Amino acid sequence: MKKPQKMRLDKILVLQGFAKNRSQAEAMVMSGCIFSGDNCLNKSGHHFSKSIELEIRGKPHFWVSRGGVKLNHAIDTFNINPEGRICADLGASTGGFTDVLLYYGAATVYAVDVGYGQLAWKLRTNKRVIVLDRTNARNLSEVQIAEKLDFLVVDVSFISLEKVLMPALNLMGTKAELVALIKPQFEVTKAQVGKGGVVRSAEIHKIVCDKVSNWISNIPKWKTINVIKSPISGPAGNIEFLLYAKRHGGI
Repeated sequence: MKKPQKMRLDKILVLQGFAKNRSQAEAMVMSGCIFSGDNCLNKSGHHFSKSIELEIRGKPHFWVSRGGVKLNHAIDTFNINPEGRICADLGASTGGFTDVLLYYGAATVYAVDVGYGQLAWKLRTNKRVIVLDRTNARNLSEVQIAEKLDFLVVDVSFISLEKVLMPALNLMGTKAELVALIKPQFEVTKAQVGKGGVVRSAEIHKIVCDKVSNWISNIPKWKTINVIKSPISGPAGNIEFLLYAKRHGGI
């Protein structure tokens, strides 16, 4: 008996009319909204029968990673306009934040990451993106970024924001803005992190947000404007927060 012909999930989504092309299909899969029965299908390259029954649950996003959902929410909530601005994305990884900045018309995005080769190809080859792979944000200086930054976005892991932000903040212009993703699990002691690496305590969440917010506001010429809950959780289920701050005054 002939085996059913199998195909990559992203190709099946196009074949069945859920997506216009494979890039859109891949973004939908990354959204975590593609289901077959009770199973969430989250790998574009996995093979299934071409006739598999698929279902979209929730609203898909079309960024290169889930991070784009978070920054897009911040830009919308805080009424930020990246158009024509010089931006930097610390902890760029696949490029969810960079993708959003380009969509909103950023003139230049410095994609900074300590790793190598993670940035999505469509971003890596975009003329408005300057890729700074193998770059530790703690060592940033005018050597890597010679022009003044207008907008800084940050999504880093396994390190406190207080340990990575200062070098980049020193490269900001007079009316610069900052959006930083606060991840409580990397801002507390090991004893405060629960099972599975998740911080569940609302009290600890508040303590962490207040700590980071106050730290920013104590930096000369900087002020935290607001902190909101991220619209989606981290991969392990950690609740995350988006901090918005502004620089004021002269050089």
